[in-house]
Amino acid sequence: MAKIFTLVLLLLNTLGMISGIRLDGNGYTDIVIAINPAVPENEALIDQIKGMITNGSEYLLQALDKKVYIKEVKILVPPNWRGTYERARRETYDKANIIIDYPNPAFGNDPYTKQLKGCGEESDYIHLTQEFLLNDTLVKVYGPRGRVFVHQWAHLRWGVFDEYNENEPFYFSSTKEIQPTRCSGEITGQRYKLMNGDTLSCREDENGLPTKECQFFPDKNQKTNASIMFMQSLDSVKAFCHENEHNTEAPNMQNQKCDGKATRTVIFQDSVDRDALKTLSPLQTPPPPPLFKIIQRSGRVVCLILDVSGSMQGKERILRLQQAATLFLSDIVEEGAYVGMVKFSTHASIISPLTKIQGKASRDSLIRNLPTTAAGKTNMCNGLRLGFEVLQQDDKSAVGDYVIFLTDGEATDNIQDCLQLAVDSGAIINTIALGQNASNVLITMANLTGGTFQTADENLLFNQLVDVFSSFTTSDGDLTKQTFQLVSTGMITADWFNGTVPVDRTVGNSTTFTIIYEKSPPTVYIQTPSGSVYSQIHVTNNAATKTVTLNIPGTAETGDWEYSFLSKEPSTQAMTLTVTSQAANNDVRPVVVKAQMNQLSSDGSKPMVVYADVSQNYLPVLEAKVIATLQSDTGHPVDLYLLDNGAGADHLKDDGIYSRYFTNLTTGRYSLKVQVISQDRAPKHSPKKHSCAVYVPGYIEDGKVQLNPQKPSVSVQSADVGNFSRTATGESFVVSVPPGVPSPNFPPNKITDLSAEIQGDSVLLNWTAPGEDYDQGTAKFYEIRWSYHLEMLKRNFSNAYPVNTSTLQPQEAGSAEHYSFLFETTIPNGTILFFAVRSEDKEAMKSEVSNIAQGTKFVPSPKPPEISKPGLNLIAIVFLVLGVIILPCIIVCIAICVLRRKNKVKEDTENLVDMNM
Repeated sequence: MAKIFTLVLLLLNTLGMISGIRLDGNGYTDIVIAINPAVPENEALIDQIKGMITNGSEYLLQALDKKVYIKEVKILVPPNWRGTYERARRETYDKANIIIDYPNPAFGNDPYTKQLKGCGEESDYIHLTQEFLLNDTLVKVYGPRGRVFVHQWAHLRWGVFDEYNENEPFYFSSTKEIQPTRCSGEITGQRYKLMNGDTLSCREDENGLPTKECQFFPDKNQKTNASIMFMQSLDSVKAFCHENEHNTEAPNMQNQKCDGKATRTVIFQDSVDRDALKTLSPLQTPPPPPLFKIIQRSGRVVCLILDVSGSMQGKERILRLQQAATLFLSDIVEEGAYVGMVKFSTHASIISPLTKIQGKASRDSLIRNLPTTAAGKTNMCNGLRLGFEVLQQDDKSAVGDYVIFLTDGEATDNIQDCLQLAVDSGAIINTIALGQNASNVLITMANLTGGTFQTADENLLFNQLVDVFSSFTTSDGDLTKQTFQLVSTGMITADWFNGTVPVDRTVGNSTTFTIIYEKSPPTVYIQTPSGSVYSQIHVTNNAATKTVTLNIPGTAETGDWEYSFLSKEPSTQAMTLTVTSQAANNDVRPVVVKAQMNQLSSDGSKPMVVYADVSQNYLPVLEAKVIATLQSDTGHPVDLYLLDNGAGADHLKDDGIYSRYFTNLTTGRYSLKVQVISQDRAPKHSPKKHSCAVYVPGYIEDGKVQLNPQKPSVSVQSADVGNFSRTATGESFVVSVPPGVPSPNFPPNKITDLSAEIQGDSVLLNWTAPGEDYDQGTAKFYEIRWSYHLEMLKRNFSNAYPVNTSTLQPQEAGSAEHYSFLFETTIPNGTILFFAVRSEDKEAMKSEVSNIAQGTKFVPSPKPPEISKPGLNLIAIVFLVLGVIILPCIIVCIAICVLRRKNKVKEDTENLVDMNM
């Protein structure tokens, strides 16, 4: 088994993500730009995309020493566009690298990149708006679109971060000067406050820094060529920051997330392209412009290819198949799609030709044809070949169609013989391994064809196969056609199975309660938020599949639905509940949850990371309770509470991406399930922005400020959607620990959110506690050090000044830590100090040194008293007038008297001289 998993790891590492971007020689290919169905058909939009990529390719070539350029791009237009386009193969909206969609309410038309992961890691996608691409006035404030594309490309492909900071636009440098947050430090300009279209001098706040209204206006003409990740709109900027010019002091995301490394260093040393960039030779002649393909997907065409070999009869696997496939056919697959079915064992046969989903009758027809018995061998190739024939029934091609391929065993034929057939078919093949004996070739097949691999346990309690089939929703970007899994839960009981299902305002159509039981149907009692009751007379019981179903007519009521199921068995039985629903209307977009791992394979030497992206209308949903369940096919499930606190595995606080390290790594194939429950009556949103192109307020040219159009304000308000819950299933992953290698002992995770504040002669430090093993458990000891110089802590932490932490006891991972201490000497005003922390576990394993926090002591000088203008009384006015009139007269009189006195003395002196003569 270990050798098989090792082979799978090698295949995954060699093949990578087949549907992702590839570097073919010096040119990037397989870049997919997808347009959302909400965007109206517009050929001008296509032309602008082409122009942006073409210009961006030239800029990219120049920025990276003529080593790389954009070679091939596919533009995926929506199914509702009526032009004539080439047929899409394995390109889908949900896996696109760049999406064109309506604005994110927090960003407006700012181009941005969805960056889940850490420094040097590829990101999810770039988000551009139609307005950004078509409105030429925005070119002035963002710079040419090709340059903006390269800025975002660096986020997407190489995992670098912005070198500006809208939250901290200015900082105190080590020379105690106020500097704009930028890179390189050679970028020149002035700071001003805008008021009613005028530029005014900035004022300073209580910390001595410019107030929040103050903005940096760069000089239009610069003498430096870096950096693209700061302000690509400047004409002179044509490169990423090199190490010798990098501004390590600037409080920007690049320094915070990449340990102070320059962007170019990350690209050449840490990114996915690091090896290629070291060996590629610069191009001697300009490359050709990018090749564009305009492609389109039609409606979904799916073939279920189902294993009915002898092993499927055991452990009720054929029953689990019926239960899960029934839910898929009745509730998940969308109206208008085409579905066919094939079964295979020793031989293969078509059990249903392609059938268009048109209401309940067509769905029931397919469900009736699901296989109920199993016998024979596991000849997978027979099933695949016949499945491709079914997919060709509509248009003589399987290109771009979908396969759901399920098996529980190893192939008894030579599956390698039909792997190439699967690749050549052009179909997207999603594979399901039911039980731990299913062939590992399923992983390779899914990876080669742009599909997903899922593993499922046949144990009813875990409900895994139902969850997997529920995840196969449509993926064209139209959320109104998708089915969302609200709840998936189970229980072993001899009496009541109770709970609550919140139905929020974003869903409610086609809501279905599905109860699967082990032995006999329970008594059903479901109460709506208004008090109405659904009972036994409202449900449908299918004794053959041991399933009870309740379909809620119309749009389900918003609020908490309470359910109670009473088992009538004398002994215990397992029961599960799955609740699905669709969007209530087009006005409010549903809450969406996406679950994934940071990688799909591991050798166990490093912890993996679980991510759950919780959003509503692109906005992050905050303060939710998020639980990830990871279950090996050889062991018990592990529950992890995911956090959005900006510490440990979580890269940014309050971005709606909940994360946690997974350290309990043993050999096996793992499933991933995430359950999200709101902690409040309405989801909270965050207006924070990151990884976007900066909106430049204006430039200084010939000593004068040239203002750009004022940036439109954005209003981020929490949608009143009510209490909600969601369940999402992520792609399965593989862990293969080499034989004989002991389980690793991981150190505490690196502290990434250390902050420092100087108050008088005291220092206050704040951070989030790490764990014993990364972010699990409790660390044993903290080592805190400080220096007058940032580079000392960065390069030689152990030689910096220590802080006495004998009274500091670490708390459990995820807790907020606060530590204050009195400095050894008086801290003069204007002093800048740097601090860092390193933690240690009980095995004396030390974490990496934390981010470096800067503390500045600033005591403002007393301001001169100001004369209060309003409220002057009459006496004050009289005295003021008298002072203005009389005081000059007195001064003049005194001056005259002094002058007369001088003249008198002079006369007396002259007379005395005459007498002596």
